[in-house]
Amino acid sequence: MKLDKLVGDRFKETPSDCKISSHALMTRGGYIKYVANGIYSSFPPLKRVTKKIENIIREEMDAVDGQEVMFPVVMPASMWQESGRYESIGSELLRFSDRNKQPMVLGMTHEEAAVHLVREYANSYTKYPFMIYQIQTKFRDEARPRGGLIRVREFTMKDAYSFHTSQKDLEEYYVRVHKAYERIYRRCGVPEVISVKSDSGMMGGSVSHEFMLLTPVGEDSIAVCKKCGYTANVEAAKSVIENTRDAVSEELKEVFTPDIHTIEDVCGFLKTPLSKSCKAVVYQKNCDDSYVVIFIRGDLDVNETKVTNFLSCDIHPAVITEECGLKAGFIGPVGLKINGEYTVLYDNSLENANNLSCGANKEEYHLTGLDMSRDVPNAEYHDFAKIVDKGICPECGEKTISISRGIEVGNIFQLGQKYSKSMGMTYLDKDGNTQIPIMGCYGIGVGRLAASVCEVSHDDYGPIWPMSIAPWQVHICAVRSDDEKVKSAADKLYEELQNANVEVIYDDRNVRAGVMFSDADLLGVPLRIVVSPRNLDEGVFELTSRNKSISEKIKPERALERVKELIAQLLKG
Repeated sequence: MKLDKLVGDRFKETPSDCKISSHALMTRGGYIKYVANGIYSSFPPLKRVTKKIENIIREEMDAVDGQEVMFPVVMPASMWQESGRYESIGSELLRFSDRNKQPMVLGMTHEEAAVHLVREYANSYTKYPFMIYQIQTKFRDEARPRGGLIRVREFTMKDAYSFHTSQKDLEEYYVRVHKAYERIYRRCGVPEVISVKSDSGMMGGSVSHEFMLLTPVGEDSIAVCKKCGYTANVEAAKSVIENTRDAVSEELKEVFTPDIHTIEDVCGFLKTPLSKSCKAVVYQKNCDDSYVVIFIRGDLDVNETKVTNFLSCDIHPAVITEECGLKAGFIGPVGLKINGEYTVLYDNSLENANNLSCGANKEEYHLTGLDMSRDVPNAEYHDFAKIVDKGICPECGEKTISISRGIEVGNIFQLGQKYSKSMGMTYLDKDGNTQIPIMGCYGIGVGRLAASVCEVSHDDYGPIWPMSIAPWQVHICAVRSDDEKVKSAADKLYEELQNANVEVIYDDRNVRAGVMFSDADLLGVPLRIVVSPRNLDEGVFELTSRNKSISEKIKPERALERVKELIAQLLKG
């Protein structure tokens, strides 16, 4: 490829709307073009990167007995009504009607389509186990797209679905796919990706893992224990709390607290730590708008995912009205009364705690001396809190938890029978009895993985692509291409590399060296060969690597051999 024919421009300035490195560099480098909020077109360099990622994924999925298929982008609503998700999923599922007034959906995931494809085929135990996968465009009407390709609405994803006749068989296969994912990330140049326990969310199932690339710009919070290796998404991590009870319980007293509403202000007024307070966090159920009041220790935050899972219903922050009976800023567990249907929940952090401050359910008043065992004897306690930095590890019990940020670059789920049962998929076992198959689901966002690699592998000048997924393997820079010797030597090298099936991009434009090298940095090709008058006077080419680990001068006649050696070396990692 000649650089002067490459579709797409490169820019020196960073657009003002690019807040993270990968978005900025991919925009400046001619990888993506904004189309609409969360929707981008791909220029050739990105297409070449994602094609290589897709090929790696295909090889690894085929290696675990996957069979590639293709599901439709558009599906009838009836398919999603079978599974129950047409009603349960919110506005992120794009619903529309076709010209015949038939309700349709734009696929954001394809569990329903997978079951629909194989439920007649897989009618006997002899057909199991098997796995099907696709690499397909999807659309999720994301409320807050951000970070270029990190969080988008339209995206390319590999999603795979396995079918089994026993939980044991699913678990064994789940491990195989987990290892395949580790190989995929290693081959794509990000071996530091870690696997963390996660919440299954709308996918369902009892066991799930996310694969996280740790980076400060990540949108997910990850709990990590460096002592025992425990990792989990904060949404799924168990919060372990030490409840220390004072030897003597104080008397429950009402205290006048004028113009004080927040738990921080209350504790400041009372001169007590947040850990000796009980605060109320109020939500409403999406299904019926009834109130949910959660009491939790004042220094902790509510994990909304845990609450949603406990209630089996989505929630939203409450709108507290005068009619509901709640006294905003003064809500407490003693004497609480709410008009209409409501749910009261208690976090584990309050169990057996005493001498706490809390709301008095009365304007301008709080209580001190709250003893949960004495004053709220019928409370039932559950884990509703977010795990905290320097908190107790659920695995080893030490105070070794640290909270890091990460980008989710893949996920795997043990779905169980959620979709096969709801959609009437059955098979006959060896005894002729009707059974329902068990499913697993495995996803990787291709564009997000490309952007994530760029996010952790770049400098101030551009991406530093790993050899395995780089748009090209070698970048030739013919400095002073108007010099006949330079042009002749560079042309010959370009031809030799092409004949040897080396992926090469050749810049023979008559531009300043600074412009040429700036464009080369933005393209991020692993190996660069500079052909210039000065080098030719010395009888050499200058060979460097984009990450600056290699810098050497080579004889022109040995250039091809040395390039092939380095490509093989860099592909091995």
